Formats: sequence, C-alpha cells, structure tokens
Amino acid sequence: MNRTRLVLSGLAVAAAIAMSGCDPQPKTEGTAPSPSTVPSSAAPTGGAATTATSAAAIDAVTVKACADIEKDIKDNAAKITKAEKIGPPAGHFAVSAQWAAGSVAILAHSMGANQAVSAASEKIQNEMMSLSDAYNKSADAKPSKKALEAAMKELDTACSAA
Repeated sequence: MNRTRLVLSGLAVAAAIAMSGCDPQPKTEGTAPSPSTVPSSAAPTGGAATTATSAAAIDAVTVKACADIEKDIKDNAAKITKAEKIGPPAGHFAVSAQWAAGSVAILAHSMGANQAVSAASEKIQNEMMSLSDAYNKSADAKPSKKALEAAMKELDTACSAA
C-alpha cells in the first residue's frame, strides 16, 4: 500500500515538474528576446493598452484553465465510476490511483490561471488526494465527497468571476 502511494506521489511530482518547465511560446534560435521594459529615453505610449493586453492574455489563460479543469473533473468522474465497478479488494487501488491522477491533471491545468482559480483548483486537488488516500487505506472505503463538492463550487464561483 505504501509502495503504491509512493509511486503515485512520484508520478504526481514528476508531472508537476515536467509541466513547470513548459514554455508555451517556443523561441527561435538567433532571435534575441524582446526587452520587457521600455527604455527611459522613449516616450511612454500605449501604457494603458499594454496593461489591458496583458490582462486580456491572463484572462484568456484563466478561462482556458477553467474549461480544462471542468473537463478534467468530468473525465475523472467517469473514470472513477469505471474503477469502482472493479470492486474490492483490488478495485480500491484503481480508485485511489484515479483520484491521484485526476488531482495531477487539475494541478497541471491550473498553472497560469488567476489567483482565485489557482486557489480553488488547489483545494480540489487536495481533496482528490485525500480521497485517494482514503481509498488506499481501506478496500471498503466510502469517504465523503462533501469537501470536494464545496471546493468545486468555489472553483465555479472563481471561474464565473474571471
């Protein structure tokens, strides 16, 4: 049981590390990156437009994160249902593994989202890992999903505000 937890935790960490190194915009060789600051000798023009563009880009990332996380939750629910049909004693390992895998998907898709969505998705991820742990401990586990449902409502609220 501890070995399964160790393997799943290792996979979750590996996925998080792999996703943190992703660069959404590949750089071409031989091209210098554009400076992020305006030289002091240049006249400041379009400051508000630049800020609005940045905010729009962040909002687009947040909207995409919300859509991806909602899809992850639905996909995970379907896979959990399928894993539960296996039944104890072996089925609880499949359910535990699926909760852990679902939590990693949530974590991966929440990167770059605004603070409210990131916080809500982190709560969902933590609740999924708690469910994974509960199923890993007992073949007859029937843990409550109320905390997960509350975290999902918080995510819906955060996503609707984005």
